[in-house]
Amino acid sequence: MIPYKKKGYSACIAEIREYILLGKKMMEMKARSKLLRMYKVISMALHIIFQIYWYKWTRKSEAEWGKLWSGIGKRFRTTLFELEGLLIKIGQFISIRSDLLPNAFIQELQDLTDKVPPSEWSEIQRILNEEWGSKLSKKVVAIEKEAIASASIGEVYKGALQDGSIVAIKVQRPDIQSIVHTDFRTLSILVWFADRFVPIPKGFLNLKVLFQELKQVIERELDFTKEKDTLLYFKERFKDNELVKIPHVHQELCTSKVLVMEWVEGKRLNDSAAVEKLEISRQDLARRLMKIFLPQWLEPGMFHADPHPGNVLFTREGRIILLDFGMAGEISKKDAVSFQNLIESILAKNYSKAVECLSQLGFLLPEANAGTMEKLLSEWMAFDLSQVKDMDLVALKLELNDLIAALPIQVPTRFVFLGRSFISIEGIVRHLAPEDDLLDLGKPVFTEWLSSQGNKWSFIWSIIQSQPLFKIFHSAVEFLESPRKLEKMKEAGQRRDFQFTIYENRKKQLFQLFMLGLTGSGFGIYLEEMLIMQLSAGIAAIALAGFGVNSWRLGKWLKYMPEKRR
Repeated sequence: MIPYKKKGYSACIAEIREYILLGKKMMEMKARSKLLRMYKVISMALHIIFQIYWYKWTRKSEAEWGKLWSGIGKRFRTTLFELEGLLIKIGQFISIRSDLLPNAFIQELQDLTDKVPPSEWSEIQRILNEEWGSKLSKKVVAIEKEAIASASIGEVYKGALQDGSIVAIKVQRPDIQSIVHTDFRTLSILVWFADRFVPIPKGFLNLKVLFQELKQVIERELDFTKEKDTLLYFKERFKDNELVKIPHVHQELCTSKVLVMEWVEGKRLNDSAAVEKLEISRQDLARRLMKIFLPQWLEPGMFHADPHPGNVLFTREGRIILLDFGMAGEISKKDAVSFQNLIESILAKNYSKAVECLSQLGFLLPEANAGTMEKLLSEWMAFDLSQVKDMDLVALKLELNDLIAALPIQVPTRFVFLGRSFISIEGIVRHLAPEDDLLDLGKPVFTEWLSSQGNKWSFIWSIIQSQPLFKIFHSAVEFLESPRKLEKMKEAGQRRDFQFTIYENRKKQLFQLFMLGLTGSGFGIYLEEMLIMQLSAGIAAIALAGFGVNSWRLGKWLKYMPEKRR
């Protein structure tokens, strides 16, 4: 670049104008990129909603519905991989909600990975220089320019500090804040639309609460300072546990966009060859994993919400390494007590108390019959898992999902991430010990945990309560109360079904009228008859307005229905 003094005034002005124009062009490109991103997501969502309404209106067969949901799942997955960013996280979040979404759709999202291409090294270097306020050479001796791992929010690089320590440097992806902000704005529009216009038959899925919880978790992941604090929390929690290894944090080098940790070597728990080389058995390694995560699920405090095989490793000595604390949940003291009582009841085969605990936690809808749920739970727990080898596992999973969808149960929003944590660990444990019953593996771990907590008498009392004498007393009380409860539930259920049917029929009629108006407008344009076109357009507009009002009233009714049922 020519020094300023040797340039003419007009040349300097021209150069300044060039930089301003370049800056404007870059801003316009970013704005267009954001608008295109929003357009792709919103158009996909509206297309899906229209397809669902069309299939509902034309009364398609069950097989055709399966094909529709499979096609929707494929398109959804393709869009996620194309746009990356926050949308990959949303796909992972949705993939664990088999209690709410069709199986054909969920199947397309199984094993959704969070792997995205790494950023340009120059961009990563720029972020490190900005965050550390100096050149890289003053902070690290060396750093590999090839990312060790690359996800939707952060990338990990291996480096060495001045004192010779080998570290893992997690750096936030360039422009991820802007991408996430755009995605949240898009999602807020879709949630608003779905909350008013999309019917939710069960009436318990609060999209706004679900969206706010997802937003809170993602925003937490975007702030590496919070991840550092969570890592330090777990390090303190497991400081006396020899089974766990959590990396040391170099706090002086950590910022909101950079996290520097001790480099730890480990193998993935799904690496069968590495597991076979350990001195301890697969079953012992599975129990160690359960010993680490069971207290997180049952005690008040934080739990690791994303323990996939890439974040949970093991050392040569069989120690469990925990990594990536960006996604963490929290359990209240009240919920912790209820979960403890639930597991005690199941292990003691006291299913009446187990159903009571499920109700306290919010897993049962008000119309659920305690006796029926107790019988189903006892039958499910008596299922012989050794028969699974001779079954079609995919068909079995589909049948279980259909059974769950038909039952008066729900997964409360506050437990979605706890479910993610549990399902991830369950999958790893089943991979480590496929021949063993999960309950047989977990029972000694839970009993040992109970002993350490001083809850043995509570467990013994649960066993006593499950004995025949107590069951006869409980059954007698329930028998005397059942006619009144059944009559009340039947009456309330009939009222709700009738009211919901009225709303749905109105929406269907208005939608049909809207389609008729659109068709008439098309004929009017084709025949060049302005009167027909205007009349049909007016009918379509009135039908659309009525559809919107009726959807709003239905959404409001569904929103307050749980309070009415109490």
